[in-house]
Amino acid sequence: MRPRDRRALARWAQVTYQVSERRVSRLLPMARASLQYQSRRDPQEALWMRLRELAAARGRFGYRRLTVLLRRDGWQVNAKRIYRLYAEEGLRVRTKVRGRAARRSRVPPAVATAPNHRWSMDFMSERVADGRWFRILTVVDQFSRECLCLLADQSLTGEKVAQALEPLVTQRGAPRSITVDNGSEFASRVLDAWAYRHGIQWTSFDPASQSRTASLKASMGDCATNV
Repeated sequence: MRPRDRRALARWAQVTYQVSERRVSRLLPMARASLQYQSRRDPQEALWMRLRELAAARGRFGYRRLTVLLRRDGWQVNAKRIYRLYAEEGLRVRTKVRGRAARRSRVPPAVATAPNHRWSMDFMSERVADGRWFRILTVVDQFSRECLCLLADQSLTGEKVAQALEPLVTQRGAPRSITVDNGSEFASRVLDAWAYRHGIQWTSFDPASQSRTASLKASMGDCATNV
């Protein structure tokens, strides 16, 4: 057990059982000087808050990818330091036990207020006559519900998605954000680098706003029927 955890346990024992510091130090055991130690390290609340925000917005990202995002924001941090904060905050992403979607916290995306302000992007799956499956990438403007992109392929990687989006940004300009689902292609390094280059933020569909999410999904479904 780390000294910090021992100190926390000692304080709990003192309050719960109403025992003295001397007795607690003998029971643990732990030197009283270590028990009385107070860290002089800067708590860096701003870094903690930013790490929580990024972890909530990018639930598929581990501490290494979050370190990259923090460096883009100007933080002079290394992966070891972020791993320590990441573990202390309980932000570890579980990969062995998974449900239908990744276990992650989501931040509600803002509402689009003008055309080309925010886009939504998702995949649809269909089967051809011989039984083979293919996927359809659909991109919809959240404000106008305009179908911006349809791309059908048997395999849609992050690189292919970025290549499909590049002409849209060139023609229409980059949106402020793109709302995506849990597709693994949306968590690829290629797509993340593309979005960073264009100053685009990723947001997730908000499970708390089911009617709005259903409306966006329906718009993308209508878009996909035109393929």
